[in-house]
Amino acid sequence: MSTLIKHEILGEMLNSTGKGFEQARAEGKEAFESQGFPTNKSEEYKFTAISKKLEQSIQNFGAAESFEVTAEDVKNNLFEGFTGDVLVFTNGHFQSSLSSEIAGIEVALLSEKSDTPVGSIAKPAKDPFCALNQAVFTDGIFISVPKKAVVEKPILLLNFNKAVNGQVIQPRVWIEAGDFAEVTFINHTVNLSDVTYFSNKVVEVKGGVNSQIRFYKLQNEGKNVIEANNTETDIHKDGRFTSVTISLSGELVRNNLSLNIIGSNSEGNMYGLYLLNSKSHVDNHTNVDHTVPHAESNELYKGILADQSRGVFNGKIFVRQDAQKTNAFQQNNNILLSEDAVVNTKPQLEIWADDVKCSHGCTTGQMDEEALFYLQARGIAKDQAKGLLLYAFAGEVLEHIRDESFREYCTNLVQDRLGSKF
Repeated sequence: MSTLIKHEILGEMLNSTGKGFEQARAEGKEAFESQGFPTNKSEEYKFTAISKKLEQSIQNFGAAESFEVTAEDVKNNLFEGFTGDVLVFTNGHFQSSLSSEIAGIEVALLSEKSDTPVGSIAKPAKDPFCALNQAVFTDGIFISVPKKAVVEKPILLLNFNKAVNGQVIQPRVWIEAGDFAEVTFINHTVNLSDVTYFSNKVVEVKGGVNSQIRFYKLQNEGKNVIEANNTETDIHKDGRFTSVTISLSGELVRNNLSLNIIGSNSEGNMYGLYLLNSKSHVDNHTNVDHTVPHAESNELYKGILADQSRGVFNGKIFVRQDAQKTNAFQQNNNILLSEDAVVNTKPQLEIWADDVKCSHGCTTGQMDEEALFYLQARGIAKDQAKGLLLYAFAGEVLEHIRDESFREYCTNLVQDRLGSKF
């Protein structure tokens, strides 16, 4: 993307920003102008030409405004059996009148919490889209779970998107959980338009000592969405953070997920599933930074790609010199159902400590013909047998979703896609 277009875009977006967070926005603007939109010469975006796609597809880089949805719209988009609380957003703008009042949980606009250290976890210098969001976000949501609070029901972040003429949606979320707190978040977006638009979301998560945070994300907005996500968390002593990302559609989706393990006896878990068809493109970039001893990370991403779809997986694990007794495991497995489907996978380990247990690996292949023949020989039709095998492959990721209603919802979507329902 040309320098002229870059400055025009930034200027148009900055004109719509609100007051507050001037220093954070200035830092984001400086970082974005320094990095610019990534090109195919950028190692981090080598296989994902998102800037070219934006230049081709987005005609209006103004910020998308909020719009009206009803309580009935919210009700109709809840998962069957869901009993948790709901926070509603339209084009990234928080709708308090449609949202639950969650007992004991503080929920506010970021503009009302100007002392929040925006950009202190998801640093804008690390990624150009993180920098762009910080430079131009108009507001965001602040969620604080107090010390020792155990939130038994999940909190659903329900996003309704309806961008006009391909506008840009820039959500910003800050989540913090106090010491010994436990909470589950589900991030789900409902697309109400068929135009191409750009969603650029940043989520910062600050965990306390011995906090337990689960963050589930479903990406199923449709084939016309261009999306960039930056989710980053600090994991403190005895803390645990678990992420599950399910990607089922999107013209081009880039997910950046970073875990900063800064407390001993802590644990970070990252699970992902991407089922791609048509010309969908999903790029998962993950980063785990072990900086202290006696900590663990686990990562498993699986992909099933059909038609002319393309997947990218780049997982990095850093084990610093002081991070002795680290256990770090990473695996990426893929099945290609078409000769035209492509996956680029690159698991990475960088280890400076000498007393660790670390492993990584990746596999890419086709259907197991012997297993398929075995099921057919027992009277199962070929398409159903294929679906069952694919679901057995994908189901390992879904098992890490603890909320039953959301797990069942995702399971039904995956089974419908794979044809594994009887």
